[in-house]
Amino acid sequence: MKALILSGGRGTRLRPITHTSAKQLLPVANKPILFYGIEAVKETGIKEVAIVVGETKKEIMNAVGNGQKWAINVTYIEQEAPLGLAHAVKISQDFIRDESFVMYLGDNLIKDGITSLVREFEKTRPNAQILLARVPHPEQFGVVELKGKKVVRLVEKPKKPKSDLALVGVYMFDKSIFEAVSNIEPSWRNELEITDAIQYLIDHNFTVRPHIITGWWKDTGKLEDILEANRIILEDLKTYVEGKVDSKSKLLGKVRIEKGAEIRNSVIRGPVIIGENTKIVNSYIGPFTSVYFQVAIENSEIEHSIILEGSKIKDIRRIEDSLVGQNVEILKSKEKPSAYRIMVGDSSRIEVT
Repeated sequence: MKALILSGGRGTRLRPITHTSAKQLLPVANKPILFYGIEAVKETGIKEVAIVVGETKKEIMNAVGNGQKWAINVTYIEQEAPLGLAHAVKISQDFIRDESFVMYLGDNLIKDGITSLVREFEKTRPNAQILLARVPHPEQFGVVELKGKKVVRLVEKPKKPKSDLALVGVYMFDKSIFEAVSNIEPSWRNELEITDAIQYLIDHNFTVRPHIITGWWKDTGKLEDILEANRIILEDLKTYVEGKVDSKSKLLGKVRIEKGAEIRNSVIRGPVIIGENTKIVNSYIGPFTSVYFQVAIENSEIEHSIILEGSKIKDIRRIEDSLVGQNVEILKSKEKPSAYRIMVGDSSRIEVT
């Protein structure tokens, strides 16, 4: 088998962060989301991987390289615009050829991986195997209707869903999917929808097997989903300290301090991960927080948040449930008159009390 990892898209639901960064490279527990997908594919034994890229191509290529760090071979396929998942499959035919493949959406996380699902596909040999999960808001996803164990109908983001079963961002196909993607028309969104391609397979008597997953899965397209994924992964954190922690500081619970990091006169209550060359001084870092590399935090309190690289936070009473972007400065001004002084980009959101 081969693997196709989709890493295009504009990440509009995560702006302004994604104005300057690929959404698939946002870190969860200090690891880019995309890397979790690559690792999940690698664990199945698949060696040949293509990554479909768009306008953030250079970022993705710089982060992933040729795949050597995972002992896989990575090929890049450029999608000129976000024209749909089925379009991404269509332009990948020269890479896939006649082999079966896994398609994995690069901004999805499946905690238990996909190895058992790939083995199931290899054993039963359907034309397609689709992963499903029960969700509270199915209208936000591709929705599947089942009759017993048979897939009857798929609808992309229906206004009135007929089930709560959403398509998880992992699919397995044989070469018949190329017939499907070549015989469907663009949707009202002007995209070739993977739901339409799978519906084509069903309507033409190909075998489509559903698999309902019971472990957790996250489509990390929104802030609350990224924070929730960060929380879940940090729950399994193993404690180790490679950086410096002075005698006035306390580490409580599961805490990872990476090399070059420095903790002075601070309380770190896990699960928390502190990245390389980050400095925490006279501060409190609370549970379910990931602080990336080369961050400086002083006289501040942070909890249930993700702080990206190069940012500086000083003299801030409390930050929680937040995603702070790269090279951001959040400071308390000592100048008079007292006021909020703010410079923010497009699509930002600020809550003040």
